[in-house]
Amino acid sequence: METEVQSMPAALQPAFYELNETFDLDTNQLILLEGFQECGHPAVPTVQPYVFDRDRLRKLLAFLDNPEGDGLYLTGPTGCGKTSLVVQAAARLHWPTQMVPVHGRMELDDLLGQKVLDNGATPFQYGALSTAVKEGHILIMDEMDVADPAELAGLYDLLDGAPLVLAQNGGEIIPVHPRFRFVATGNSAGAGDGSGLYQGVLRQSLAWLDRFRCIEVDYPDEFTEIMILDQVVPDLPTIVREKMVKLANEVRRLFTGDANGRGEGESQLSVTLSTRGLVRWARLSLRFQGAPRVFEYALEQALTARVEPAERQAIHQIASDVFGELWEGGHES
Repeated sequence: METEVQSMPAALQPAFYELNETFDLDTNQLILLEGFQECGHPAVPTVQPYVFDRDRLRKLLAFLDNPEGDGLYLTGPTGCGKTSLVVQAAARLHWPTQMVPVHGRMELDDLLGQKVLDNGATPFQYGALSTAVKEGHILIMDEMDVADPAELAGLYDLLDGAPLVLAQNGGEIIPVHPRFRFVATGNSAGAGDGSGLYQGVLRQSLAWLDRFRCIEVDYPDEFTEIMILDQVVPDLPTIVREKMVKLANEVRRLFTGDANGRGEGESQLSVTLSTRGLVRWARLSLRFQGAPRVFEYALEQALTARVEPAERQAIHQIASDVFGELWEGGHES
């Protein structure tokens, strides 16, 4: 009996975590969250600096605790932290996670698995979905709205609670693990991209979307993004971090056509400075400190080297206005 206990995957041993301590919050409530014991499972994400929005975290944790037959769909602009929200929550709960980067040619078999040739034999190799269903992992379909809706139709029964049937493996039936969670992210809300900003986004079936509860995610506010940079690049001067966040918001307003603050007008830029890009820029600025015009040098690598010269010049001019004398020089560690 002792041998059987030792051979059981440690990642599937339940454990409980206190909300405030786990997510660095300061609520006046004592709430315990169910996760798994820390064990070094390779599918558990690595904890990274992350500032959790309380409302979105509350919705996510409610879903993880009891999905009540739903999937979870997080929608919002590129690089705003949709995927990171789930991944970093899973990391702190030591919850194994399967990540599927979706593309337009993805087929259902890619998720389920296939037989592979191995020394003359053809064992079945379980895909991310099969593994998650079988072992109680979180499955994240990243950018689900670029998938062919016809391929996703094969998952309707699974989200309705039916076991997963692997015809490719002799009709194997996999009961749904009680800790399995189905999460998807997308730049659209599933009805296609009316803005024209995201290539490849497809309109998803209403029957499919009806199986999800939805969380709308946007870029963090200025205070939160400054806190993020405080965690990621604490050696950058405070004034630099503040100006970086200010520039990011100026670029986003021009990207969305909201430069006048009234939500009107057309996009004046073809790119935006997402939270992901903002963190990249800050890290590169710290990495190359001492270089001439270090913030411009780092911003080119983080964003503007991939835009047309006229847009690059426009973004750099805005940055110069925001940074003032700092733009011409650099920073000291």
